[in-house]
Amino acid sequence: MSSPEAHVRPERSAARSASGPVVAITGAASGVGLALASRLVESDQVKKVVAIDERRGDVPGATWRVLDVRDPAIADRLRGADVVVHLAMDLDLESDAKARSAFNVRGTQTVLTAAAAAGVHRVVLCTSAMVYGAQADNDVPLAEDAPLRATSEASFVDDLLEIERLGRRAPRAHPGLNVTILRPAVLVGGTDTALTRYFESPRLLVVAGSRPCWQFCHVEDLVSALEYAVLEKVDGEMAVGCDGWLEQEEVEELSGIRRMELPPAIAFGAASRLHRLGLTPSPAGDLAYTMHPWVVSGSRLHEAGWRPHWTNEEVLAELLAEVEGCNSVAGRRLGRKDATTLGAAGATVALVGTAALVRRARKRRGI
Repeated sequence: MSSPEAHVRPERSAARSASGPVVAITGAASGVGLALASRLVESDQVKKVVAIDERRGDVPGATWRVLDVRDPAIADRLRGADVVVHLAMDLDLESDAKARSAFNVRGTQTVLTAAAAAGVHRVVLCTSAMVYGAQADNDVPLAEDAPLRATSEASFVDDLLEIERLGRRAPRAHPGLNVTILRPAVLVGGTDTALTRYFESPRLLVVAGSRPCWQFCHVEDLVSALEYAVLEKVDGEMAVGCDGWLEQEEVEELSGIRRMELPPAIAFGAASRLHRLGLTPSPAGDLAYTMHPWVVSGSRLHEAGWRPHWTNEEVLAELLAEVEGCNSVAGRRLGRKDATTLGAAGATVALVGTAALVRRARKRRGI
């Protein structure tokens, strides 16, 4: 890693709060971290923004510290910060799962320990409402203190649950350190996840007998919720998302994409085989999040005065615009040639006709 160094661009000192918090943001060069850093440098309630990442991003007014969040030297870079927002996570579907998990867990552990050593009084973590689990008997909506019933069978869930465990243990190990956790619903706005790829398919897969409910969270709303946490308007564990939810029939009507309904045994069996053979990045457990409800109430943020600016209908429209031209089957991105070959029957070919794919993969591997 390159040696840490500070880079300060001219600040609008007249607009700065003399008494507001100094906020450090990890993962500030891209994604949610970049959006939050850009928002906070414009806030007259924040004294200073320290942006931390492995590369420098474009956030005028921020002070940059360039290093890996797993580097214990980060403790020195956090000195003087009041709040740390940890957003440096690898959630790339194409990343090696073991390396990705090691980065996410070790990075969070290092940041929490370093923050305590540096005298930071609050760390804000961001996971996902997926930690509640997608279960057939879930309340709609789920209370924010509902038990976390997610299993390790879905993308990233193991990492997210471990990050939350680290967050809950940190205040006990480091008295005086407060940890706030935000759990967004299906995140949309420049994101690429198994759930956003669901809308890239030529047909919306519906598992027979399931009860899908869709709740989205736009990145802009997540950023505004993170700002609430930074300014200590909320604390504890809370969910973030649009008000209410959409039933599957509403999603199909709004999207104009027709459904393809499959029996559970066929859908799960095919998805499991495709993932096991490395043909798709999404494990079979991701299907549960398109089958069962995991809608959250978001009451704690609402009680603090926060409101989402986006509706589920608006976010779905944004998502459909973002994925236009993309083609995925069972979570696997297809090239233009593949998509043309598969056409409208692509989902059926991938999920029902997996036998040929399995045979080809076994032949290549000499199984």
